[in-house]
Amino acid sequence: MDENIKNQLDQIGNIVDSKIEKAFKSSQDNAKGEIEESLKSEISNLTNEYLAKNEEANKRMDAIEMNAKKSASNAKPMNLKTALKDAIEGGAIENLKKGNSRAASFEIKADMTTGADFTGEVIAASRVAGIKFDPASPVHVRDMVPVGTTNSDVVRYVTESAYTQGAAATAEGAALGQSDFNLTASTANVELLGTYLRISRQMMEDTEQLTSYISARIPSKLMAVEDDQVLGGNGVAPNLHGLRNTATIWSNAASGYAAGVITNPQNFDVLITAKNQVEKANYKATNILMHPTDFNKLLSTKDGDSRYIKDQVYQGLAPSFAGIPIVTNTNMAEGEFILGDFAQAAQLWVRENAGVEFFEQDSDNVQKNFITVRVQERVAFATYLPNALCRGTFSTVIAAL
Repeated sequence: MDENIKNQLDQIGNIVDSKIEKAFKSSQDNAKGEIEESLKSEISNLTNEYLAKNEEANKRMDAIEMNAKKSASNAKPMNLKTALKDAIEGGAIENLKKGNSRAASFEIKADMTTGADFTGEVIAASRVAGIKFDPASPVHVRDMVPVGTTNSDVVRYVTESAYTQGAAATAEGAALGQSDFNLTASTANVELLGTYLRISRQMMEDTEQLTSYISARIPSKLMAVEDDQVLGGNGVAPNLHGLRNTATIWSNAASGYAAGVITNPQNFDVLITAKNQVEKANYKATNILMHPTDFNKLLSTKDGDSRYIKDQVYQGLAPSFAGIPIVTNTNMAEGEFILGDFAQAAQLWVRENAGVEFFEQDSDNVQKNFITVRVQERVAFATYLPNALCRGTFSTVIAAL
């Protein structure tokens, strides 16, 4: 409720109370026990005023709620290129041109993706010949796990490492079976991830060119850092605790496949046994993560008649195996894999969205007419259910089978 209206209602209420008290005293003093007409009129007018103010407050609250719902329904997800363009056209670069680099800083509250409007060529070759861009990974780890926000520097959570099933049909009078969860209190520290790049001052004269350039470079660079940490971070500050160090390691016992059960095991067999390990833990795999080289080895696998069996991988346009989407990422070590229920197993927590800052006074920028662009974010990563993920190396699993 509006603070001003609230204060007015409180004041009117206090006055009404005092008037009623005065009327009560007046009725006691009056021989007939009647209340003065003037007091009756005052109390009636004040009561009407109170009701009117209260109705006004309710109308304002309804309007605010309606506008909030309307804004939420009209809100559309914004990719990074759109967010950058809005910020740049909103005056960020103009401030930089005027020498105010701090005023040119802005926060990107958008998904860190290039978006559907990214074509791969951000600057025409006829204008900037010879520039090569790093290939952008189409899917990042943050696309596979839930992403939440936090206002703290530490995320506290519970890790479930094991579960003992005690639920069962029980006869009347018999003791119920006990179910046990092996829970461990864990913490994930918010860490700073960032990088920087340099652009020429001449590029600032062309807003479209600058927007395209930055929207192509920043996502790939920052996401490379984030993927590296979310996958391989060892958990020692300033590193995150990545999935390659927290997911459950493949084993014969956990997968249900003893040595010698599979004849001449191949990489496909490794994925089958890993899938079984996750399903035995009562989870459903949502993704398979591996290095591009290992994915292409799957594509090159042949049967006994030297025929490619890649149809097991490509079932439609997107690569998958046994109905599980395959995601390649160069931050995975060659020969390693992670398979499991990423949607439940882990979560990325964002403390500060990606922020972009421009600096003129850096290194030899003045001599070479460059501008340094810094992008950074503060995030934490938590793995709740290690058993929902199975990790290992293809060679180790094949040797164990």
